[in-house]
Amino acid sequence: MGGSVGPPPAVGSVGGGPMFRSLDFLYLPTGDVDAAARWYVDVLGGRLVWKVRAMDTVVAAVRLAPADPQLLLAGHLTGGRPVLVYRVDDYAAAVGTLSVPGARLHELEIPHGPVAVVHGPDDQPVGVYQLTRPEVVDHFDGRFDP
Repeated sequence: MGGSVGPPPAVGSVGGGPMFRSLDFLYLPTGDVDAAARWYVDVLGGRLVWKVRAMDTVVAAVRLAPADPQLLLAGHLTGGRPVLVYRVDDYAAAVGTLSVPGARLHELEIPHGPVAVVHGPDDQPVGVYQLTRPEVVDHFDGRFDP
């Protein structure tokens, strides 16, 4: 009998290590980005980092605390559930891990790099992205489109 090969990698891992590096964004769907941004700033004391109008939508970034993920108030999202977007070091491996039979997975691009979003059994969307364009991390900071 051969030696034990050990347990299989845990769910949420790639190559035996953790899949997720950090929770960087919470995409929050909203029908009125301006009103939502005002509420997060005026009521919760957040800081409006940027607000961009482009491609027939509006997205605003708000920070509630320095180390927390950015809240991205998005006028183009539907479904009513926030999308948790985690940074990964190996996008292809993470997508491979998430591509299980029956998974509803779709890919798209954000300024930071490629994103894959998968829906869990409770329909909660979770995204993974790899930072392939680090020059855009602070690119929109201080931009406030009317």
